Amino acid sequence: MPDSRTDFAAAVTAAADALAREVLAGADALAASDPHHRQVMGAARTLVACAVNPASEFYGSAQAQTAALRLVEHLAGMQADNGLFDGENFASPPDTAFTVNDLCDTYALLAIAPEGLPDLKDALERIALAAAGPLRLGGLHTPNHRWELSSALAKLNRHWPDGRIAARIEEWLAEGVDIDADGWYSERSPNYALWVSNPALIALGEHLGRPALLDLVERSLKAVAAAALPDGTVETVHSRRQDQKGTIPLAPFLTQFRRFAIRRGRGDFAAVAEGIGGIADPAAALTEILLEPDLAGPLPAAEPRKAGTVVSPGSGLAVARDGDFAVTVYGGSDYAAHGRIRSGLATNPTFLRVFAGAAVLDSVRLSRDFFGLGPFRADGLAADGNTFLLREKASAAYYGPLPDGFRREDAVYDLADEGRFSASMDFAHRPAEPVALETRIEVTVGEREVAVKIEADPGRVRQVLELAFRDGGGLEGVRPVEGGFEPEGTAAVYRHGADRISVEVDARGAFTRGYHPGEDYTHLGGTDAAQGIRLYVPLPRSGRCTLVLRAG
Repeated sequence: MPDSRTDFAAAVTAAADALAREVLAGADALAASDPHHRQVMGAARTLVACAVNPASEFYGSAQAQTAALRLVEHLAGMQADNGLFDGENFASPPDTAFTVNDLCDTYALLAIAPEGLPDLKDALERIALAAAGPLRLGGLHTPNHRWELSSALAKLNRHWPDGRIAARIEEWLAEGVDIDADGWYSERSPNYALWVSNPALIALGEHLGRPALLDLVERSLKAVAAAALPDGTVETVHSRRQDQKGTIPLAPFLTQFRRFAIRRGRGDFAAVAEGIGGIADPAAALTEILLEPDLAGPLPAAEPRKAGTVVSPGSGLAVARDGDFAVTVYGGSDYAAHGRIRSGLATNPTFLRVFAGAAVLDSVRLSRDFFGLGPFRADGLAADGNTFLLREKASAAYYGPLPDGFRREDAVYDLADEGRFSASMDFAHRPAEPVALETRIEVTVGEREVAVKIEADPGRVRQVLELAFRDGGGLEGVRPVEGGFEPEGTAAVYRHGADRISVEVDARGAFTRGYHPGEDYTHLGGTDAAQGIRLYVPLPRSGRCTLVLRAG
Protein backbone atom coordinates (compact mmCIF):
# COMPACT_ATOMS: atom_id res chain seq x y z
CA MET A 1 0.00 0.00 0.00
CA PRO A 2 1.54 3.37 -1.02
CA ASP A 3 2.47 5.85 1.69
CA SER A 4 0.27 8.87 0.93
CA ARG A 5 2.60 11.12 2.96
CA THR A 6 5.51 10.09 0.76
CA ASP A 7 3.43 10.31 -2.41
CA PHE A 8 2.25 13.87 -1.76
CA ALA A 9 5.62 15.09 -0.51
CA ALA A 10 7.33 13.52 -3.52
CA ALA A 11 4.90 15.17 -5.93
CA VAL A 12 5.40 18.56 -4.29
CA THR A 13 9.18 18.12 -4.25
CA ALA A 14 9.30 17.19 -7.94
CA ALA A 15 7.14 20.18 -8.90
CA ALA A 16 9.18 22.55 -6.72
CA ASP A 17 12.46 21.25 -8.15
CA ALA A 18 11.20 21.85 -11.67
CA LEU A 19 10.27 25.40 -10.69
CA ALA A 20 13.66 25.91 -9.01
CA ARG A 21 15.42 24.93 -12.22
CA GLU A 22 13.46 27.63 -14.03
CA VAL A 23 14.26 30.17 -11.32
CA LEU A 24 17.98 29.40 -11.45
CA ALA A 25 18.03 29.65 -15.22
CA GLY A 26 16.37 33.07 -15.10
CA ALA A 27 17.76 34.50 -11.84
CA ASP A 28 20.32 36.80 -13.50
CA ALA A 29 17.79 38.09 -16.01
CA LEU A 30 15.25 38.65 -13.24
CA ALA A 31 17.68 40.67 -11.14
CA ALA A 32 18.72 42.70 -14.19
CA SER A 33 15.14 43.56 -15.16
CA ASP A 34 12.52 45.67 -13.41
CA PRO A 35 10.52 42.92 -11.72
CA HIS A 36 7.74 43.16 -9.17
CA HIS A 37 8.96 42.79 -5.60
CA ARG A 38 6.62 39.84 -5.02
CA GLN A 39 8.14 38.03 -7.99
CA VAL A 40 11.64 38.46 -6.61
CA MET A 41 10.70 37.25 -3.12
CA GLY A 42 8.75 34.35 -4.59
CA ALA A 43 11.77 33.24 -6.61
CA ALA A 44 14.01 33.42 -3.53
CA ARG A 45 11.51 31.44 -1.46
CA THR A 46 11.44 28.71 -4.11
CA LEU A 47 15.21 28.30 -4.00
CA VAL A 48 15.37 28.31 -0.20
CA ALA A 49 12.55 25.79 0.15
CA CYS A 50 14.34 23.39 -2.19
CA ALA A 51 17.74 24.02 -0.60
CA VAL A 52 16.48 23.01 2.87
CA ASN A 53 14.39 20.05 1.67
CA PRO A 54 16.32 16.80 2.16
CA ALA A 55 14.35 15.15 -0.64
CA SER A 56 15.19 17.85 -3.17
CA GLU A 57 17.90 17.66 -5.81
CA PHE A 58 18.90 21.14 -4.58
CA TYR A 59 19.31 20.15 -0.93
CA GLY A 60 22.32 22.03 0.41
CA SER A 61 22.99 23.42 -3.07
CA ALA A 62 25.52 26.26 -2.98
CA GLN A 63 24.19 27.45 -6.33
CA ALA A 64 20.63 27.71 -5.03
CA GLN A 65 21.75 29.44 -1.82
CA THR A 66 23.94 31.94 -3.67
CA ALA A 67 21.19 32.75 -6.14
CA ALA A 68 18.66 33.16 -3.31
CA LEU A 69 20.95 35.59 -1.51
CA ARG A 70 21.49 37.57 -4.71
CA LEU A 71 17.73 37.84 -5.21
CA VAL A 72 17.12 38.94 -1.62
CA GLU A 73 19.84 41.58 -1.94
CA HIS A 74 18.16 42.76 -5.12
CA LEU A 75 14.87 42.90 -3.23
CA ALA A 76 16.51 45.04 -0.54
CA GLY A 77 17.55 47.47 -3.25
CA MET A 78 13.91 47.73 -4.35
CA GLN A 79 12.76 48.70 -0.86
CA ALA A 80 12.17 52.44 -0.49
CA ASP A 81 13.65 54.49 2.34
CA ASN A 82 10.25 54.37 4.06
CA GLY A 83 10.46 50.56 4.22
CA LEU A 84 7.70 49.95 1.68
CA PHE A 85 7.75 48.61 -1.86
CA ASP A 86 6.35 50.33 -4.91
CA GLY A 87 4.35 48.61 -7.62
CA GLU A 88 1.08 49.38 -9.32
CA ASN A 89 0.16 51.05 -6.01
CA PHE A 90 2.76 53.52 -4.77
CA ALA A 91 4.28 52.96 -1.30
CA SER A 92 1.64 50.35 -0.53
CA PRO A 93 1.47 48.74 2.92
CA PRO A 94 -0.84 45.91 1.74
CA ASP A 95 1.26 45.16 -1.35
CA THR A 96 4.35 45.15 0.84
CA ALA A 97 2.55 42.78 3.20
CA PHE A 98 2.28 40.14 0.46
CA THR A 99 6.04 40.16 0.03
CA VAL A 100 6.68 40.23 3.78
CA ASN A 101 4.43 37.22 4.29
CA ASP A 102 6.57 35.23 1.86
CA LEU A 103 9.73 36.68 3.39
CA CYS A 104 8.75 35.57 6.89
CA ASP A 105 7.94 32.07 5.67
CA THR A 106 11.34 31.94 4.00
CA TYR A 107 12.98 33.13 7.21
CA ALA A 108 11.19 30.34 9.08
CA LEU A 109 12.60 27.79 6.61
CA LEU A 110 16.13 28.80 7.56
CA ALA A 111 15.58 27.23 10.99
CA ILE A 112 15.71 23.81 9.33
CA ALA A 113 18.65 24.65 7.04
CA PRO A 114 21.74 22.52 7.79
CA GLU A 115 24.10 25.52 7.95
CA GLY A 116 21.53 28.10 9.02
CA LEU A 117 22.54 30.32 6.07
CA PRO A 118 23.48 33.33 8.25
CA ASP A 119 24.08 35.77 5.36
CA LEU A 120 20.63 35.09 3.94
CA LYS A 121 19.10 35.26 7.40
CA ASP A 122 20.62 38.69 8.04
CA ALA A 123 19.53 40.00 4.65
CA LEU A 124 15.93 38.90 5.21
CA GLU A 125 15.93 40.34 8.73
CA ARG A 126 17.04 43.78 7.50
CA ILE A 127 14.18 43.95 5.00
CA ALA A 128 11.65 42.71 7.55
CA LEU A 129 12.65 45.18 10.27
CA ALA A 130 12.63 48.08 7.81
CA ALA A 131 9.08 47.15 6.78
CA ALA A 132 7.72 46.40 10.25
CA GLY A 133 7.07 49.98 11.31
CA PRO A 134 5.36 51.09 8.08
CA LEU A 135 3.21 47.95 8.08
CA ARG A 136 2.21 48.54 11.69
CA LEU A 137 1.21 52.14 11.01
CA GLY A 138 0.03 51.79 7.42
CA GLY A 139 -3.45 51.71 5.93
CA LEU A 140 -5.18 49.86 3.11
CA HIS A 141 -8.07 50.10 0.66
CA THR A 142 -9.85 46.75 0.18
CA PRO A 143 -11.52 44.40 2.69
CA ASN A 144 -9.11 41.50 2.17
CA HIS A 145 -6.08 43.75 2.77
CA ARG A 146 -6.95 43.80 6.48
CA TRP A 147 -6.18 40.12 6.80
CA GLU A 148 -3.13 40.12 4.50
CA LEU A 149 -1.62 42.99 6.46
CA SER A 150 -2.52 41.42 9.82
CA SER A 151 -1.01 38.11 8.70
CA ALA A 152 2.28 39.82 7.83
CA LEU A 153 2.26 41.59 11.19
CA ALA A 154 1.61 38.31 13.03
CA LYS A 155 4.54 36.63 11.29
CA LEU A 156 6.81 39.61 11.98
CA ASN A 157 5.77 39.56 15.61
CA ARG A 158 6.52 35.85 15.86
CA HIS A 159 10.11 36.31 14.71
CA TRP A 160 10.72 39.80 16.14
CA PRO A 161 8.25 40.32 19.00
CA ASP A 162 6.87 43.85 19.44
CA GLY A 163 3.90 44.68 21.63
CA ARG A 164 2.94 47.55 19.30
CA ILE A 165 2.57 45.11 16.40
CA ALA A 166 0.39 42.81 18.47
CA ALA A 167 -1.83 45.75 19.43
CA ARG A 168 -2.22 46.78 15.79
CA ILE A 169 -3.31 43.26 14.82
CA GLU A 170 -5.97 43.43 17.52
CA GLU A 171 -7.26 46.70 16.06
CA TRP A 172 -7.78 45.11 12.65
CA LEU A 173 -9.32 41.93 14.05
CA ALA A 174 -11.67 43.97 16.26
CA GLU A 175 -13.53 45.01 13.10
CA GLY A 176 -14.69 41.42 12.69
CA VAL A 177 -14.01 39.16 9.74
CA ASP A 178 -16.26 39.94 6.77
CA ILE A 179 -17.67 36.48 6.02
CA ASP A 180 -21.37 35.62 5.80
CA ALA A 181 -23.23 32.54 6.96
CA ASP A 182 -22.93 30.99 3.49
CA GLY A 183 -19.13 31.13 3.59
CA TRP A 184 -18.50 34.06 1.24
CA TYR A 185 -16.35 37.00 2.24
CA SER A 186 -17.87 40.44 1.59
CA GLU A 187 -16.10 40.67 -1.77
CA ARG A 188 -17.65 37.29 -2.69
CA SER A 189 -14.54 36.52 -4.70
CA PRO A 190 -13.20 32.94 -4.80
CA ASN A 191 -9.99 34.36 -6.22
CA TYR A 192 -9.33 36.62 -3.24
CA ALA A 193 -10.47 33.93 -0.82
CA LEU A 194 -7.87 31.64 -2.39
CA TRP A 195 -4.87 33.95 -2.52
CA VAL A 196 -5.54 36.41 0.30
CA SER A 197 -8.23 35.93 2.93
CA ASN A 198 -7.94 32.17 3.51
CA PRO A 199 -4.11 31.98 3.75
CA ALA A 200 -4.01 35.12 5.89
CA LEU A 201 -6.67 33.90 8.32
CA ILE A 202 -4.98 30.49 8.51
CA ALA A 203 -1.73 32.21 9.49
CA LEU A 204 -3.50 34.39 12.03
CA GLY A 205 -5.38 31.44 13.49
CA GLU A 206 -2.24 29.34 13.80
CA HIS A 207 0.16 32.05 15.01
CA LEU A 208 -2.29 33.65 17.45
CA GLY A 209 -3.79 30.37 18.65
CA ARG A 210 -7.32 31.34 17.58
CA PRO A 211 -9.21 28.35 16.18
CA ALA A 212 -12.27 30.56 15.61
CA LEU A 213 -10.41 32.17 12.69
CA LEU A 214 -9.72 28.72 11.27
CA ASP A 215 -13.44 27.97 11.59
CA LEU A 216 -14.10 30.84 9.20
CA VAL A 217 -11.68 29.46 6.61
CA GLU A 218 -13.33 26.06 6.93
CA ARG A 219 -16.67 27.76 6.21
CA SER A 220 -15.18 29.50 3.19
CA LEU A 221 -13.84 26.22 1.80
CA LYS A 222 -17.25 24.59 2.23
CA ALA A 223 -18.72 27.36 0.04
CA VAL A 224 -15.95 26.94 -2.53
CA ALA A 225 -16.55 23.17 -2.65
CA ALA A 226 -20.26 23.77 -3.22
CA ALA A 227 -19.45 26.17 -6.07
CA ALA A 228 -16.97 23.78 -7.74
CA LEU A 229 -17.96 22.96 -11.31
CA PRO A 230 -17.46 19.83 -13.46
CA ASP A 231 -14.67 21.43 -15.51
CA GLY A 232 -12.40 21.82 -12.47
CA THR A 233 -13.18 25.48 -11.83
CA VAL A 234 -15.01 27.47 -9.17
CA GLU A 235 -18.04 29.65 -9.93
CA THR A 236 -17.32 33.39 -9.74
CA VAL A 237 -20.37 35.00 -11.38
CA HIS A 238 -21.44 36.39 -7.99
CA SER A 239 -18.08 38.00 -7.21
CA ARG A 240 -17.65 41.71 -6.54
CA ARG A 241 -14.12 41.69 -7.92
CA GLN A 242 -12.37 41.24 -11.26
CA ASP A 243 -13.00 37.49 -11.38
CA GLN A 244 -16.79 37.96 -11.78
CA LYS A 245 -16.59 37.54 -15.55
CA GLY A 246 -15.52 33.89 -15.55
CA THR A 247 -14.31 31.13 -13.27
CA ILE A 248 -11.04 30.34 -11.51
CA PRO A 249 -9.27 26.97 -11.22
CA LEU A 250 -10.01 24.82 -8.20
CA ALA A 251 -6.49 23.34 -8.21
CA PRO A 252 -4.69 26.10 -6.23
CA PHE A 253 -7.03 25.40 -3.29
CA LEU A 254 -5.39 21.97 -2.90
CA THR A 255 -3.31 22.62 0.22
CA GLN A 256 -6.16 24.47 1.92
CA PHE A 257 -8.51 21.51 1.45
CA ARG A 258 -5.78 19.10 2.55
CA ARG A 259 -5.12 21.12 5.71
CA PHE A 260 -8.72 20.99 6.90
CA ALA A 261 -9.31 17.45 5.68
CA ILE A 262 -6.34 16.26 7.78
CA ARG A 263 -6.65 18.55 10.80
CA ARG A 264 -10.43 18.31 11.11
CA GLY A 265 -11.15 14.92 9.59
CA ARG A 266 -13.32 16.21 6.75
CA GLY A 267 -13.95 13.47 4.22
CA ASP A 268 -15.75 15.87 1.88
CA PHE A 269 -12.64 18.06 1.71
CA ALA A 270 -10.53 14.94 1.18
CA ALA A 271 -12.67 14.09 -1.85
CA VAL A 272 -12.07 17.59 -3.27
CA ALA A 273 -8.32 17.27 -2.68
CA GLU A 274 -8.18 13.81 -4.28
CA GLY A 275 -9.98 15.16 -7.34
CA ILE A 276 -7.33 17.80 -7.95
CA GLY A 277 -4.50 16.76 -10.23
CA GLY A 278 -1.10 18.44 -10.11
CA ILE A 279 0.47 21.02 -7.81
CA ALA A 280 -0.57 24.53 -8.84
CA ASP A 281 1.76 26.43 -6.46
CA PRO A 282 4.65 24.08 -5.66
CA ALA A 283 6.85 26.58 -3.80
CA ALA A 284 4.03 27.51 -1.42
CA ALA A 285 3.03 23.87 -0.98
CA LEU A 286 6.60 22.81 -0.21
CA THR A 287 7.04 25.65 2.26
CA GLU A 288 3.83 24.61 3.99
CA ILE A 289 4.71 20.95 4.42
CA LEU A 290 8.27 21.72 5.50
CA LEU A 291 7.00 24.01 8.24
CA GLU A 292 4.02 21.78 9.13
CA PRO A 293 4.99 18.19 8.16
CA ASP A 294 1.67 16.63 9.15
CA LEU A 295 0.02 18.42 6.21
CA ALA A 296 1.82 15.98 3.91
CA GLY A 297 0.19 13.10 5.74
CA PRO A 298 -2.60 10.78 4.63
CA LEU A 299 -6.07 12.15 3.96
CA PRO A 300 -9.11 10.78 5.78
CA ALA A 301 -11.51 8.56 3.85
CA ALA A 302 -13.05 10.55 1.03
CA GLU A 303 -16.77 11.34 1.04
CA PRO A 304 -17.71 12.02 -2.59
CA ARG A 305 -20.02 14.92 -3.34
CA LYS A 306 -23.69 14.01 -3.49
CA ALA A 307 -26.02 15.31 -6.17
CA GLY A 308 -27.98 18.33 -5.03
CA THR A 309 -28.33 22.09 -4.93
CA VAL A 310 -26.63 24.59 -2.65
CA VAL A 311 -28.15 28.06 -2.32
CA SER A 312 -26.20 31.05 -0.98
CA PRO A 313 -28.91 33.62 -0.20
CA GLY A 314 -26.44 36.34 0.73
CA SER A 315 -24.89 36.20 -2.74
CA GLY A 316 -28.03 35.38 -4.71
CA LEU A 317 -26.28 32.25 -5.97
CA ALA A 318 -27.52 28.69 -6.47
CA VAL A 319 -25.38 25.84 -7.81
CA ALA A 320 -27.01 22.52 -8.66
CA ARG A 321 -24.73 19.61 -9.56
CA ASP A 322 -25.14 15.97 -10.49
CA GLY A 323 -21.93 14.44 -11.82
CA ASP A 324 -20.90 16.18 -15.04
CA PHE A 325 -24.18 18.14 -15.16
CA ALA A 326 -24.28 21.44 -13.30
CA VAL A 327 -26.40 24.58 -13.32
CA THR A 328 -25.63 28.00 -11.87
CA VAL A 329 -28.47 30.44 -11.25
CA TYR A 330 -27.50 33.96 -10.20
CA GLY A 331 -29.58 36.89 -9.01
CA GLY A 332 -27.36 38.83 -6.60
CA SER A 333 -26.35 41.89 -8.61
CA ASP A 334 -25.50 45.12 -6.78
CA TYR A 335 -26.72 47.16 -9.74
CA ALA A 336 -30.28 47.64 -8.46
CA ALA A 337 -29.04 49.19 -5.22
CA HIS A 338 -26.16 51.24 -6.62
CA GLY A 339 -27.21 51.99 -10.20
CA ARG A 340 -23.68 51.98 -11.54
CA ILE A 341 -20.85 49.82 -12.83
CA ARG A 342 -17.97 50.06 -10.39
CA SER A 343 -14.97 48.06 -9.24
CA GLY A 344 -16.08 46.37 -6.04
CA LEU A 345 -19.69 45.84 -7.14
CA ALA A 346 -21.25 42.63 -8.47
CA THR A 347 -22.65 43.63 -11.87
CA ASN A 348 -22.29 40.57 -14.09
CA PRO A 349 -25.57 40.25 -16.07
CA THR A 350 -25.18 36.49 -16.58
CA PHE A 351 -28.05 34.85 -14.72
CA LEU A 352 -27.66 31.24 -15.85
CA ARG A 353 -24.87 28.81 -16.74
CA VAL A 354 -25.15 25.14 -17.73
CA PHE A 355 -22.46 22.44 -17.78
CA ALA A 356 -23.07 19.15 -19.58
CA GLY A 357 -19.74 17.39 -19.82
CA ALA A 358 -17.67 19.11 -22.49
CA ALA A 359 -20.71 21.06 -23.68
CA VAL A 360 -20.78 24.29 -21.67
CA LEU A 361 -23.23 27.17 -21.86
CA ASP A 362 -21.10 29.83 -20.22
CA SER A 363 -23.66 32.61 -20.09
CA VAL A 364 -27.35 33.37 -20.52
CA ARG A 365 -28.27 37.07 -20.51
CA LEU A 366 -31.36 39.10 -21.34
CA SER A 367 -30.47 42.21 -23.30
CA ARG A 368 -32.99 44.96 -24.06
CA ASP A 369 -33.34 48.47 -25.46
CA PHE A 370 -34.69 50.44 -22.52
CA PHE A 371 -33.24 53.91 -21.92
CA GLY A 372 -29.70 52.55 -22.24
CA LEU A 373 -29.98 50.91 -18.81
CA GLY A 374 -28.30 47.74 -20.02
CA PRO A 375 -29.21 44.09 -19.62
CA PHE A 376 -31.41 42.42 -17.00
CA ARG A 377 -29.73 42.20 -13.60
CA ALA A 378 -31.83 40.59 -10.91
CA ASP A 379 -32.06 42.31 -7.54
CA GLY A 380 -32.29 39.03 -5.64
CA LEU A 381 -32.92 35.30 -5.86
CA ALA A 382 -35.87 33.47 -4.28
CA ALA A 383 -35.59 29.68 -4.07
CA ASP A 384 -38.41 27.15 -3.84
CA GLY A 385 -36.84 23.73 -4.12
CA ASN A 386 -35.18 23.62 -7.53
CA THR A 387 -37.19 26.57 -8.86
CA PHE A 388 -35.57 29.99 -8.64
CA LEU A 389 -37.28 33.35 -9.15
CA LEU A 390 -35.37 36.38 -10.41
CA ARG A 391 -36.95 39.85 -10.57
CA GLU A 392 -35.96 43.32 -11.66
CA LYS A 393 -37.71 46.67 -11.99
CA ALA A 394 -35.78 49.04 -14.23
CA SER A 395 -37.02 52.60 -14.42
CA ALA A 396 -36.31 55.94 -16.03
CA ALA A 397 -38.21 59.19 -16.24
CA TYR A 398 -39.28 62.02 -18.51
CA TYR A 399 -39.02 65.48 -16.93
CA GLY A 400 -41.29 68.50 -17.22
CA PRO A 401 -40.41 72.22 -17.02
CA LEU A 402 -38.91 73.59 -13.83
CA PRO A 403 -41.42 75.21 -11.47
CA ASP A 404 -41.27 78.98 -11.36
CA GLY A 405 -39.27 79.22 -8.14
CA PHE A 406 -36.35 77.25 -9.58
CA ARG A 407 -35.93 78.91 -12.97
CA ARG A 408 -32.88 81.08 -13.62
CA GLU A 409 -32.57 83.91 -16.12
CA ASP A 410 -28.97 82.98 -16.83
CA ALA A 411 -30.00 79.33 -17.48
CA VAL A 412 -27.09 78.11 -15.36
CA TYR A 413 -28.27 75.10 -13.39
CA ASP A 414 -26.27 72.71 -11.24
CA LEU A 415 -24.70 69.75 -12.99
CA ALA A 416 -26.63 66.83 -11.51
CA ASP A 417 -26.78 63.08 -11.94
CA GLU A 418 -30.17 61.75 -13.00
CA GLY A 419 -29.30 58.11 -12.46
CA ARG A 420 -28.68 57.37 -16.13
CA PHE A 421 -26.63 60.44 -17.06
CA SER A 422 -25.60 63.89 -15.85
CA ALA A 423 -26.70 67.28 -17.15
CA SER A 424 -27.09 70.92 -16.05
CA MET A 425 -30.86 70.61 -15.66
CA ASP A 426 -31.62 70.61 -11.93
CA PHE A 427 -33.41 67.25 -12.14
CA ALA A 428 -34.24 67.21 -8.44
CA HIS A 429 -36.76 70.06 -8.77
CA ARG A 430 -38.46 69.01 -12.02
CA PRO A 431 -41.73 67.08 -12.12
CA ALA A 432 -40.96 63.54 -13.29
CA GLU A 433 -43.00 61.01 -15.22
CA PRO A 434 -41.52 57.57 -14.47
CA VAL A 435 -41.44 54.71 -16.95
CA ALA A 436 -40.71 51.19 -15.70
CA LEU A 437 -39.91 47.78 -17.13
CA GLU A 438 -40.65 44.86 -14.82
CA THR A 439 -39.08 41.50 -15.63
CA ARG A 440 -39.68 38.16 -13.99
CA ILE A 441 -37.55 35.11 -14.79
CA GLU A 442 -38.32 31.69 -13.35
CA VAL A 443 -35.62 29.02 -13.65
CA THR A 444 -36.49 25.41 -12.89
CA VAL A 445 -33.72 22.81 -12.75
CA GLY A 446 -34.84 19.28 -13.61
CA GLU A 447 -33.07 16.04 -14.42
CA ARG A 448 -30.43 17.16 -16.95
CA GLU A 449 -32.63 19.99 -18.13
CA VAL A 450 -33.41 23.61 -17.29
CA ALA A 451 -36.62 25.51 -18.04
CA VAL A 452 -36.45 29.30 -18.21
CA LYS A 453 -39.76 31.20 -18.18
CA ILE A 454 -39.55 34.92 -18.97
CA GLU A 455 -42.26 37.54 -18.45
CA ALA A 456 -41.53 41.20 -19.22
CA ASP A 457 -43.99 44.07 -18.86
CA PRO A 458 -44.33 46.04 -21.10
CA GLY A 459 -43.66 43.27 -23.59
CA ARG A 460 -43.14 45.53 -26.59
CA VAL A 461 -39.71 46.58 -25.30
CA ARG A 462 -37.17 45.13 -27.72
CA GLN A 463 -35.41 42.26 -25.94
CA VAL A 464 -33.17 39.36 -26.88
CA LEU A 465 -31.79 36.39 -24.98
CA GLU A 466 -28.10 35.81 -25.52
CA LEU A 467 -26.73 32.29 -25.00
CA ALA A 468 -22.92 32.22 -25.12
CA PHE A 469 -21.51 28.70 -25.55
CA ARG A 470 -17.89 27.86 -24.89
CA ASP A 471 -15.53 27.86 -27.86
CA GLY A 472 -14.56 24.43 -29.15
CA GLY A 473 -17.98 23.12 -30.13
CA GLY A 474 -20.48 24.03 -32.82
CA LEU A 475 -24.14 24.96 -33.30
CA GLU A 476 -26.66 23.09 -35.43
CA GLY A 477 -30.02 24.30 -36.72
CA VAL A 478 -28.96 27.96 -36.82
CA ARG A 479 -28.33 30.76 -39.27
CA PRO A 480 -25.82 33.60 -38.93
CA VAL A 481 -26.85 37.04 -37.70
CA GLU A 482 -24.76 40.02 -36.67
CA GLY A 483 -22.53 38.98 -33.78
CA GLY A 484 -23.55 35.31 -33.75
CA PHE A 485 -26.43 33.05 -34.74
CA GLU A 486 -30.16 32.59 -34.27
CA PRO A 487 -32.24 29.38 -34.46
CA GLU A 488 -33.66 28.64 -37.89
CA GLY A 489 -36.89 27.55 -36.20
CA THR A 490 -37.72 27.03 -32.55
CA ALA A 491 -34.80 24.73 -31.71
CA ALA A 492 -31.01 24.54 -31.98
CA VAL A 493 -28.26 22.26 -30.66
CA TYR A 494 -24.75 22.96 -29.39
CA ARG A 495 -22.36 19.99 -29.64
CA HIS A 496 -18.89 19.50 -28.22
CA GLY A 497 -17.61 16.00 -28.93
CA ALA A 498 -20.13 13.49 -27.63
CA ASP A 499 -21.88 16.04 -25.39
CA ARG A 500 -24.68 18.37 -26.36
CA ILE A 501 -27.09 21.01 -25.07
CA SER A 502 -30.31 21.43 -26.97
CA VAL A 503 -32.23 24.71 -26.98
CA GLU A 504 -35.99 24.85 -27.46
CA VAL A 505 -38.17 27.97 -27.32
CA ASP A 506 -41.95 28.18 -27.49
CA ALA A 507 -42.15 31.69 -29.00
CA ARG A 508 -39.74 34.18 -30.51
CA GLY A 509 -39.60 37.47 -32.32
CA ALA A 510 -37.59 38.86 -35.21
CA PHE A 511 -33.87 39.47 -34.76
CA THR A 512 -32.83 43.12 -34.88
CA ARG A 513 -29.57 43.20 -32.95
CA GLY A 514 -27.66 41.23 -30.36
CA TYR A 515 -26.33 42.15 -26.95
CA HIS A 516 -26.30 45.77 -25.76
CA PRO A 517 -24.20 46.48 -22.63
CA GLY A 518 -25.91 49.76 -21.75
CA GLU A 519 -24.71 53.35 -21.66
CA ASP A 520 -22.46 52.70 -18.64
CA TYR A 521 -20.18 51.00 -21.15
CA THR A 522 -21.04 52.45 -24.57
CA HIS A 523 -20.42 56.09 -23.64
CA LEU A 524 -16.81 55.03 -23.03
CA GLY A 525 -16.66 52.83 -26.11
CA GLY A 526 -16.51 49.75 -23.91
CA THR A 527 -18.47 46.55 -23.42
CA ASP A 528 -18.92 43.65 -21.01
CA ALA A 529 -19.98 41.29 -23.79
CA ALA A 530 -19.73 37.56 -23.17
CA GLN A 531 -17.21 35.58 -25.17
CA GLY A 532 -17.76 32.36 -27.12
CA ILE A 533 -20.29 31.16 -29.69
CA ARG A 534 -23.37 33.34 -29.27
CA LEU A 535 -26.92 32.25 -30.00
CA TYR A 536 -29.64 34.94 -29.95
CA VAL A 537 -33.31 34.31 -29.23
CA PRO A 538 -35.39 37.51 -29.64
CA LEU A 539 -38.44 37.73 -27.39
CA PRO A 540 -41.89 38.10 -29.00
CA ARG A 541 -43.84 41.35 -28.54
CA SER A 542 -45.80 39.70 -25.75
CA GLY A 543 -42.61 39.77 -23.67
CA ARG A 544 -43.24 36.14 -22.73
CA CYS A 545 -41.45 32.97 -23.72
CA THR A 546 -40.16 29.71 -22.26
CA LEU A 547 -36.73 28.37 -23.06
CA VAL A 548 -35.85 24.73 -22.34
CA LEU A 549 -32.23 23.57 -22.22
CA ARG A 550 -31.54 19.83 -22.26
CA ALA A 551 -28.23 18.07 -21.74
CA GLY A 552 -27.51 15.07 -23.94
